[in-house]
Amino acid sequence: MDEAARTGSKALSGSDLTGVREGEESPTDERTPEEIQADIERTRRELGDTAEALAAKADVKGQAKAKVNEVRQTARAKTDEAFGKIKDTSPESANAGAQQVSSAAQENPLPFAAAGAFAAGILVGWALRRG
Repeated sequence: MDEAARTGSKALSGSDLTGVREGEESPTDERTPEEIQADIERTRRELGDTAEALAAKADVKGQAKAKVNEVRQTARAKTDEAFGKIKDTSPESANAGAQQVSSAAQENPLPFAAAGAFAAGILVGWALRRG
């Protein structure tokens, strides 16, 4: 028993493999050498593109780097969007108040330094009491 009969599949004849039925002329018989050469070149380009695509799929490290860059860009865009929304929704008085505090701290830093030292002392005392 042959392979086709054993597996239940249809055996392919030579005409099935070439795409030409018995009694018909082969399409290559009607083509010029230039057309055949152009067909070969097109097939080579397609094969090169396919090989390149397979290599890219097999490059796990490259895919991971691309995914990391994609996630970074997405996060950066969302961060920028969030800051833009916050800036748009914050009242002008809050922005003006922050600018006033900033300019006051630059003009007279001693009160702000004292308040910072006091806050740091509270945090250190709290940390020592817990530890």
